[in-house]
Amino acid sequence: MIEEAPSIVNSWIQDWSLLSESWRVGLVVFALVAGTALVAYIASFIVGVAERRFQKTSNLWDDALLHAARKPVVGFVWLQGVYWAAEVAHRYSESELFSVNDTLLQLGFVWLLVWTLLRLIKQGEEILASPLKMKKPMDYTTVNAVSKLSRAVVIITAILIAMQSLGYSISGVLAFGGVGGIAVGFAAKDLLANFFGGFIIHLDRPFKVGDWVRSPDRNIEGVVEHIGWRLTTVRTFDKRPLYVPNAAFTTIAVENPSRMLNRRISETIGIRYADVSGMAEIVADIRSMLENHEDIDQDQTLIVNFLAFNASSLDIMVYTFTKTIEWVRFHEVKQDVLLRISEIIENHGAEVAFPTRTLHLPGGVRVAADENRKAAGESDESGASDHAEESGRAPASGSTYSSETRGDSEEATGD
Repeated sequence: MIEEAPSIVNSWIQDWSLLSESWRVGLVVFALVAGTALVAYIASFIVGVAERRFQKTSNLWDDALLHAARKPVVGFVWLQGVYWAAEVAHRYSESELFSVNDTLLQLGFVWLLVWTLLRLIKQGEEILASPLKMKKPMDYTTVNAVSKLSRAVVIITAILIAMQSLGYSISGVLAFGGVGGIAVGFAAKDLLANFFGGFIIHLDRPFKVGDWVRSPDRNIEGVVEHIGWRLTTVRTFDKRPLYVPNAAFTTIAVENPSRMLNRRISETIGIRYADVSGMAEIVADIRSMLENHEDIDQDQTLIVNFLAFNASSLDIMVYTFTKTIEWVRFHEVKQDVLLRISEIIENHGAEVAFPTRTLHLPGGVRVAADENRKAAGESDESGASDHAEESGRAPASGSTYSSETRGDSEEATGD
């Protein structure tokens, strides 16, 4: 019936002689376009009603299919309607524009199919990675990689079909692509290196979107925001975006602290040499405190021991792991542990050591220095008293006089 529609319209145009042929063609074209708009609206309404009804069911894929097909269905109606109108105009027009109607129709069908598949892939990506729609959502990085690969396959296939529809030989295109691919590969080796680097990231999955990554080889540290085919976006801790070519991740070491099981507390605490007698009890109490701490993982290594005689302290090694891996919570636990250790040390009458230096002098040196100071003091006192007796006045506090000055005073008195 659909294939006979253009012939029926043509017979009506030829038999109806009330208006001129150009007017009849114009009215038919207008009617076809108006009818297409009406049918497109009805199709959109029907699909929308069905979509709302299917949303009430537990099946998510029928919702995804209807949502993906809603706009392409409207596009199909418009494509078919405009094609019929163009076919009618082509029969009564000598314009070369209408000679490509069939080719455009084929390309339009390919485009609508690709549009539907791309929308369906997007809907599937949202469903598989959503914790609200799936009980066990898949990893977003994996879903995103499969989605990108599926889009690439759909687009490449559509391009080949479109070229076949335009009259090009696919075998020739593939042969040309094989030879040209070598030249392109040499010219764009960095781009291809980044592409395959992104493929390796999606394949090995050393990190995913949302992970905290750090490289000891490069100045790279932050949270992964996006993994593309050429670049990976890392948001540093000062909130700046860092764009890293994917090829870099094939040559550098990458740490993923987000996947750690515990966080480590490793501290060396020193007490004074004067507190050596209480060392054993202090170490035992610190170990007992850690074994009973609610935030310390008892399944991991726990070490508290007298470590070494240091330059100005007796060192105690404290080595343990917290249950939490959150950065802020870890520092809260570490603060609590250190405060409890300082309290234990204080309860035993000991003190935390700090860098000190003791200077030992030989006994003879110290005695000689004391005698020199005493002799200087006695000499000053006797000189001051003699001058006071001769002058009849008490010497001023802190004043010293030499023998030459005292002689001058005597001579002046005799004169």
